[in-house]
Amino acid sequence: MITMKINDEITRQQLELASVINRHTAGARVHSTAISSLKLFRYEGEKQPIYSVYDPALCIVAQGAKMVMLGQECYHYNPASYLVASVNLPITGHIIEASQQRPYLSLQLNFSTDQIVDIMKMAHSDWIQKEGSGRGLFVSQTSTSLLGAVLRLVRLLDSERDIPVLAPLVIREILYWILQDEQGGASVRQFAVAGSHAERIAKVINLINRDFAKPLRIDELAKVANMSPSSLHFHFKEVTAMSPLQYQKQVRLQEARRLLLSDIAEAANAGFHVGYESPSQFSREYARMFGLPPLSDIKRLRESCLA
Repeated sequence: MITMKINDEITRQQLELASVINRHTAGARVHSTAISSLKLFRYEGEKQPIYSVYDPALCIVAQGAKMVMLGQECYHYNPASYLVASVNLPITGHIIEASQQRPYLSLQLNFSTDQIVDIMKMAHSDWIQKEGSGRGLFVSQTSTSLLGAVLRLVRLLDSERDIPVLAPLVIREILYWILQDEQGGASVRQFAVAGSHAERIAKVINLINRDFAKPLRIDELAKVANMSPSSLHFHFKEVTAMSPLQYQKQVRLQEARRLLLSDIAEAANAGFHVGYESPSQFSREYARMFGLPPLSDIKRLRESCLA
């Protein structure tokens, strides 16, 4: 009986969340909100993969379903689950359930390590992080506590004058429920522990994202992480599911695609801008990732946006 009541409450929360997102995203795929860290999404049949570099964020689907690829790993989530990226990660997203009648509706709430550290200052004793590193992305089952807090946050979009005072409090509660999660809480906490392997890998990830156009020098990255090159490679792959070189390549190619969409006419210029010295190598690796050479891919993207 208790389980049935919990399931009924989750269903009610999901329906209300979908209703609010639907109301605020009419006519837009991506909708920024008056809460700077919160974005809403609406897709009515997107078939092309969605490439992006996730910032640390909570992602919740209110209606529909999505698959995310990290390296060669697949993560599925829907209204019964949620996804959290604990560190910057290049991913490929696929909307796998959406239509005009029942569009895919979701939200993304970005957060920072400082916010996690602030909550962990009052941490439970069992939150003490063991040495090691784990994947920086996880999917877990949703709960009435988490959904309730998320609903209170999106309701504030209808009373914007309350946002400056109440939104930070509700966001803190949302992050608390994520940290409480038995399955994935440790994935978030590991990056907030000074000196942990995960925290040192996060420094390397930030450096690669900042200087992605520069040649990758493993010895220099190892010094930043205070690890041996072999240890860096091992823990980097534990967190990101890819090597530092594979990570840099994905970040470079996604930035090149963004530049081409922004209006860089020649593909070679975009490749050079993100660190490729050989136009042919850039075109080859771009086509391997996105399915078409640069200019053909951008033409397809622009036509799909106009459709």
